[in-house]
Amino acid sequence: MAAYFGRIGGWLYHQAYLLVALTYLFWALNIVIGRHAMASMPPVALSFWRWALAALILLPFTLSYLKRDWPVIRANLGMLCILGLTGTTGYAVASYWGLQYTQAINGLLIQCTMPIIIGVTTYFVVGDKLSARQMSGIAVSFFGVLMILLRGDPDVLHAISFNRGDMWFAAAVLIFAFYSPLTRKYRPPIHPMSFLAITIITGTLLVIPLFIWESVAIGMPTLDMHTALIFLYMAIFPSIIAYICFNRAIQLIGPNLVAALYPLIVVFGVTLAIVFLGERPEWYHFIGTIFIVGGVLLATRQRRAAVAKA
Repeated sequence: MAAYFGRIGGWLYHQAYLLVALTYLFWALNIVIGRHAMASMPPVALSFWRWALAALILLPFTLSYLKRDWPVIRANLGMLCILGLTGTTGYAVASYWGLQYTQAINGLLIQCTMPIIIGVTTYFVVGDKLSARQMSGIAVSFFGVLMILLRGDPDVLHAISFNRGDMWFAAAVLIFAFYSPLTRKYRPPIHPMSFLAITIITGTLLVIPLFIWESVAIGMPTLDMHTALIFLYMAIFPSIIAYICFNRAIQLIGPNLVAALYPLIVVFGVTLAIVFLGERPEWYHFIGTIFIVGGVLLATRQRRAAVAKA
């Protein structure tokens, strides 16, 4: 049985598009669960406990890799701290902070700018440019996202107002947009599990002062079985498994193409809301999904063709 799952893992490790889809599926479910947790959990505490638990879960499995790679880790500790902050707690704290004040529609609209912003940061950090096909695919997908978020009614735009929550969420998107290109250019030559563990550990350690401040100002959150189960899911799936998939996908196809697939998170999010929250699908869900999937296929077609010829 172990050998069977090992073969599946080895095969999956080379399936870039499936890895990206799994990443966005877990992150979409994290949004659904995270909104529920935000009702009783301060934003910094939510981020801290999510990543601290992920670090504790990872440590027994990665300790040998960390010991072996420690000389390289120590030589690159500054950059690894930056990667840990941008990829884990920095983004999470800013987004959770923003969601305290902004509407969900505002947050999703801002989040959907991620492919463009990652394209810009990748150009300045790595030098890669978005191709015309990728830009077209992002535009088509973004139209589908707008179709779903605005419920097929452009007049909804008149009801949108921006506040400090939107600014925090925009900051979160900008923080995470640097993670992908920085990972591609400055990731040290260490084992993937060492890289994941050290970025989670450094990101968690760097947010401790903010967590202490929040605990003094607001108080410690109530920890019960329900909250523990939420943290367990958030630590394992959107934190550990999703980041393994995400980091590997960046290695395989680059940050721009991974970002071009970002609208998939809206498809997954809407589907999960229908399944778990009992929301009824409307016509604009189907039309929007067609545009999103079409845009994703358009953005990835050129790369697929190139891979096929190689």
